[in-house]
Amino acid sequence: MPLILRSVKIILIVFTLVFLLPLGLHALTWQREDWSRPWRGADWSSAGLLPAATDHPGAMVRIYSARVGRWRGIFATHSWIVVKDAGPSGYERYDKVGWGAPIRRNGYPPDGRWYGNEPELVFAADGAEAEKLIPRIREAVRAYAFARPGDYHVWPGPNSNSFIASVLAAIPETGATLPPTAIGKDFPVDGRWIGPAPSRTGLRLTLGGYAGLTLAWVEGIEVNILGAVAGLDLRHPALKVPGFGRLGL
Repeated sequence: MPLILRSVKIILIVFTLVFLLPLGLHALTWQREDWSRPWRGADWSSAGLLPAATDHPGAMVRIYSARVGRWRGIFATHSWIVVKDAGPSGYERYDKVGWGAPIRRNGYPPDGRWYGNEPELVFAADGAEAEKLIPRIREAVRAYAFARPGDYHVWPGPNSNSFIASVLAAIPETGATLPPTAIGKDFPVDGRWIGPAPSRTGLRLTLGGYAGLTLAWVEGIEVNILGAVAGLDLRHPALKVPGFGRLGL
């Protein structure tokens, strides 16, 4: 019995230091945000990250992620994907949202702020590389299994990040992965609780998105507890810290 109690104590200490303490510290930094700001009063305008489509004739793919609104921004981000065909065509943005038809096309500016928060670039491809990816991205969007009204669950998924994670799984050669703050990225949209990581460079074990472990070259080492992710990025050395996200050199 003493051994069991000591083990439980060690587990609780590690959980507090690795998960609860970083979340608490990030909550203190997030207090500067105006949590009372209504949805309609937030800034959803372009962040100026993309050129006008008419000024960029080449094909393009971008994946962005930005903090969500109000108190949820302490620990969570929203992700989306943008594509542009070669020629004079405009941008197409795809999101999954929690109201109405969940998969939205061009519901917001392609590089728009999310609830006033600046987007972070997750992945970029241009020219011939983007041209090869775009048909597969559109097919992954079309084939997404959770595209009906009611197919959105903030936690543990399927949500906006589950959607983009499924698109990335369809194009694993990009070597891209969502930030650790993208809660829902580990939701098993294929129904499998154990299988290859989305990048196909390792393995992922997930208990329905509520908890999990990922060991892969692209994703690194990730431990998921109730959506909060802690771990190491081995490919581009960095810590993955709950609330703060990726802390690299």
